[in-house]
Amino acid sequence: MLKLMKRFRSREWAIIAICVALVVAQVWLDLRLPEYMSEITALVQTPGGAMADVFRTGGRMLLCALVSLVTSVTVGFFTARLAARFSRQLRSDLYRQVQAFSRREINEFSTASLITRCTNDVTQVQMVIAMGLQVVVKAPIMAAMAIGKIRIHGNVEWSLLTACAIGLILLVILFLMMYAMPKFKRIQGLTDNLNRVTRENLSGLRVVRACNAEQFQQDKFEEANGDLTETQLKAQRAMAVMNPTMSLVMNGLTLGVYWVGAYLLQAAGMAERLGLFSGMVVFSSYAMQVIMSFMMLVMVFVMLPRFNVSAVRINEVLQMPIAIRDGDFDGQTGARRGEVEFRHVSFRYPDAEDYVLRDISFTARQGETVAFIGATGSGKSTVVNLAARFYDATEGQVLIDGVDVKQYRQSALHDKLGYVSQKAVLFSGTVEQNVALGDNGRAAPTRAQVAKAIQIAQGTDFVEALPDAYAGAVAQNGTNFSGGQKQRLSIARAVCRQPEIYIFDDSFSALDYRTDRVLRTELKRQTAGVTSLIVAQRIGTIMDADRIIVLSEGRVVGMGAHEELLRNCDVYREIAESQLSKEELA
Repeated sequence: MLKLMKRFRSREWAIIAICVALVVAQVWLDLRLPEYMSEITALVQTPGGAMADVFRTGGRMLLCALVSLVTSVTVGFFTARLAARFSRQLRSDLYRQVQAFSRREINEFSTASLITRCTNDVTQVQMVIAMGLQVVVKAPIMAAMAIGKIRIHGNVEWSLLTACAIGLILLVILFLMMYAMPKFKRIQGLTDNLNRVTRENLSGLRVVRACNAEQFQQDKFEEANGDLTETQLKAQRAMAVMNPTMSLVMNGLTLGVYWVGAYLLQAAGMAERLGLFSGMVVFSSYAMQVIMSFMMLVMVFVMLPRFNVSAVRINEVLQMPIAIRDGDFDGQTGARRGEVEFRHVSFRYPDAEDYVLRDISFTARQGETVAFIGATGSGKSTVVNLAARFYDATEGQVLIDGVDVKQYRQSALHDKLGYVSQKAVLFSGTVEQNVALGDNGRAAPTRAQVAKAIQIAQGTDFVEALPDAYAGAVAQNGTNFSGGQKQRLSIARAVCRQPEIYIFDDSFSALDYRTDRVLRTELKRQTAGVTSLIVAQRIGTIMDADRIIVLSEGRVVGMGAHEELLRNCDVYREIAESQLSKEELA
C-alpha cells in the first residue's frame, strides 16, 4: 500500500492536503454542534431565557451544519477525481510495463492474471481511494478531537464506559482482520483462475463443441466459480458481523451514559443538576462521535484486505525486473544490411534445466534465404525467436548486421524485421489497419503500398471481394477469415513494413501448395535483396532455399542445399522421403 502511495505526484499530494484541511474544518464544525445544543438546553431550562438567544444559537448550529455539508461534498468531489486520475495512471503504467515484458515475464504471471491485475485489482484500489481516503483522514481526526472534548466535559464513569466500548470494537476488528485477510488474498487468486477457465473455453469453443466437451468445460467452470463464491461468502459473512457489532456497541454506550447519568443526577443537588444534565447531553454527543469515527474506520477495514492484496499484486507487476532491456544502438549500420549471424548460441528457458538449443552457428547474408527444418520440439521456432530478441541467448551471440542484438534499442531492431508468427494474429479493425499495423521508423504506408503488399501475399482476390475491400471489417482474432486468408494477411503485414529481414515462423502451413509456391516466387521477385529466415515443416516450402539447416534435439545435424542434404544428412532424407515421392526427389 505504501509503495503505491509513493506513486502520487505533487499535484495529487496537493489535493490530499486540501482535503485534509477541509476535513479538519468539517470535524471542528461537527464538534461545535453539541456545545450549541448544550447552550440551547441551558437557555430553555433557565428561567428568563430569551427566545432571541435560542434562535441565535440555533442559527449558528444551522450555519455549521450547512458549511459542514459543503465541505463534505467538496472533499467527496476531490477524492473521486483523485481516485479516477490515479487509477487511470496506474492502468497506463501497468499496460506500459506489460508491453515491455518478454515472454519470460508474461509466463511468470500468466495472461489471465495480468488481465485481472490491470482491471479488477486497479478497481479495488480506486474504490478505497475514492471512498476510503476521506474516511481514513476524517476518522482519526474526529476521534482525537472528540476524545479531547470528552476529557474536558466528561467524568471518570463516562470516560471508562467509552474506553470499554472502544476496546471491544478494536478486539472485534482485530479478530475479523486476522480471519478475513487470508480469504481476500485467496479471492484474487481464484478470480485469476476463473478468468483463465473462461478464456480457455471461449478461445477453444469450436474444439469444445467438436469434441462434445461442453459438460466437461461446464463442470470446470462451476468448480472455479464455486470456489470463488464460497470464499467470498466466508469473507463477507465475517465482515457482516461488523455493522451489528458497531450498532450494538453504539446503542449500548448511549444507554450506559444515560444510565450512569441518571444515578449521578439522583445523587446531585438541585444546583448541580442543570450543569450535569447539559454535560451528559454533550458527553453523549461526543461519545457518539468517537464511536462514529470507529464505524467509519470499519468501512475501511472491510475494503482494506482486498485493497492490500490488490496493491501487492499490482506492485509485483510494476516492480518485476525486465529481462530484455534496450541497448543504445540505433540500428544505423551503413552498407552492412540484412545479415543474421549466430555464434555458438545455446539457450534454455529460465525455469528449465535442459538446453533447448546447443552450440548453434550459422550466417545468413543479405538476400539469402535460410530455412530451418526438423522434428517437433527440435528448436526451430526458438532460433528465430532469438533473432527477433523475444528471448536472450543463454550463451553465445546473436548478431544482426554485425551488431549484437543486446546492443540494439528494441524499436530499432524490430524496424529491421518483418515477423510472421506461427499463429496468424489479426486485430479488430479494417484490413488496411491490420496490414499497415505499427511503426517501422518511416512514414506510414499509403493505400497503394498496402494494396501492393496484399498483392504480393496473394490476398488481392478475397480482399477486393469484401464489401468495403481494403476498408473491410476484421473481427476480433480475424474470425471472419479462414486460416489461409489470415496467414496471407499476416504475411502482407510483414511485407508492408519493407524490412531488411523476413522471419517466417511456419507461416505457410495453412496455404495450399500452389499458393505457397506462387507467394514465395512473388515475394522473392518483389523483395530481392531481403534476407529470409523460414521455419517450415514442408520440404516443398524450403527446397529452393539457399541454405537449409536441419535441427535435431536442439543441435545442428545438417546444413546445406536441398540436394546436398539428401546425400549427406539422414534426418533430412527421412523427412524428405516421408513427404515427397521418388520422382519428386529425383
